[in-house]
Amino acid sequence: MNETIINDALKFVRDAFNDDYSGHDYFHTLRVYKMATRIAEQENANLIIVQLAALLHDVDDIKLSPKTYENKDKAVDFLKKHGISKEMIKTICNIIGEVSFRGTDSVSPETIEGKCVQDADRLDAMGAIGIARTFAYGGNHNRVLYDPDIKPIVNMNADKYQSRVSTTINHFYEKLFQLKDLMNTEHGKKIAEQREDYMRAYISEFLDEWDGIR
Repeated sequence: MNETIINDALKFVRDAFNDDYSGHDYFHTLRVYKMATRIAEQENANLIIVQLAALLHDVDDIKLSPKTYENKDKAVDFLKKHGISKEMIKTICNIIGEVSFRGTDSVSPETIEGKCVQDADRLDAMGAIGIARTFAYGGNHNRVLYDPDIKPIVNMNADKYQSRVSTTINHFYEKLFQLKDLMNTEHGKKIAEQREDYMRAYISEFLDEWDGIR
């Protein structure tokens, strides 16, 4: 049963994100699924809940599907069709609702399953993959690459964070460099530390090259 629903979920999200070029594509979901599974095994979390929440975490994302975001319509429909209980659907939807970074309004999930999924999603925003996704998203949304006159703003609430039009480089300061300290699990913290070091080294090199120092 579990193997069947996971395989169906993989096909479902592949179809859902087939035309995404913003960094929220199928392979992002696949990486989150694999990392969430890895963390869940370390944390003795409920594996099927973690895996389904990880696979479905972006199908109703407000940036990608604002009409279904509030009630998680796509995730709920998929889970109902596969005979998942109302209680488990509620648990999975709660996890999905807690995943996103929302500035100072970000929440730490109530359950260990939610913590695993949130850490996995945030880890995919860090390191080499995180850098690539940041530039993919910026290009997809016509963001300025970098402007020294536009300073980053930290500690924004959800409304300001979601509405702010910033630069791609500022995104590292406004979100990515904050993620390490928001990790929930010990496994997530260790990986986040390595990935942040990589990003900071990259930004240092970028700024030196921008200024003609290197």
